[in-house]
Amino acid sequence: MQREKTKVIKIGDRVIGGGNPVLIQSMTNTRTEDAEATIEQINRLTDCGCEIIRCTVPTEEAAKALRVIKQRISIPLVADIHFDHKMAIAAIENGADKIRINPGNIGGRERLAEVVACAKERGIPIRVGVNSGSLERDLVEKYKGVTAKGIVESALDKVHMIEDCGYDNIVVSIKSSDVLMSVSAHRMIAEKCLYPLHIGITESGTVKSGSIKSAVGLGIILADGIGDTIRVSLSGDPVEEVLAAKLILKTLGLRSGGIDVVSCPTCGRTQIDLISLANDVEQLASQYDLDIRVAVMGCAVNGPGEAKEADIGIAGGKGEGLLIKKGEIIKKVPESELLPALKYELDNWES
Repeated sequence: MQREKTKVIKIGDRVIGGGNPVLIQSMTNTRTEDAEATIEQINRLTDCGCEIIRCTVPTEEAAKALRVIKQRISIPLVADIHFDHKMAIAAIENGADKIRINPGNIGGRERLAEVVACAKERGIPIRVGVNSGSLERDLVEKYKGVTAKGIVESALDKVHMIEDCGYDNIVVSIKSSDVLMSVSAHRMIAEKCLYPLHIGITESGTVKSGSIKSAVGLGIILADGIGDTIRVSLSGDPVEEVLAAKLILKTLGLRSGGIDVVSCPTCGRTQIDLISLANDVEQLASQYDLDIRVAVMGCAVNGPGEAKEADIGIAGGKGEGLLIKKGEIIKKVPESELLPALKYELDNWES
């Protein structure tokens, strides 16, 4: 796919835009004031592939906690601000690498100018965030409801507010829980805006439904070449957001590395507990940074062929299975030994 070329923006020690890799973002669900819990969660997210983290900053105590948190994490820290310009300034002063605000609800242009001046002094970017749920009443009336056009107009208006303050170190985020509205809005704004876009389907739902909605919506947007950072917003452990984002990017060829596990859907021919085995293999595979494909197949009809197409695979039989590596059968093992046998091969993998 042809990536849209947007303005290059630096966030901490990371760079987005300009065709640089799409970075994975998540948001903590701890109380930011609880620095220890927040640090623990951020480091756990970092270990599974998160590259930018956002924390809410609703209080002065939370703003002060950012300084402690930043010293003990290794990825850029973004402060999420709503309504209170003083919290935005405090977050910047305590080391935030980026702030996320809606310029329309920060308290007026004078207060916005104070925030922008503080960000400009330290050279940190401002993410302009607009959600369909917070769309201004006049735009709802103008377009007879919440629409993609209204979201884009609102976002561009907020961008101009920052620009009018003499600053263009900007990232833009427009989100809706409506998948097709999100797709339309991102296509529109990509034609009108050269700033990097942070993309996501907001309030998408639980791990199951939200992952599906996000995969569909973000898959379309990314396949159009749009997007510089990505968050999969889920009602669950934020680790699930990162894992889903990684899989979306890898499926689209925008990220390599990590084992790709394929498995058959099972049928009446299957004579091993393939569902449990596939889940165990997926869990095992997440522990390795190998850029290979592992196949877990259940029967003799398609199993051997599919397993041979993978770098390593299991082809199930009756209470047993074949272990196939680089197209060759290397051994037959009882069902109970299939997972340990696969683990041994992964532990000793040579490209």
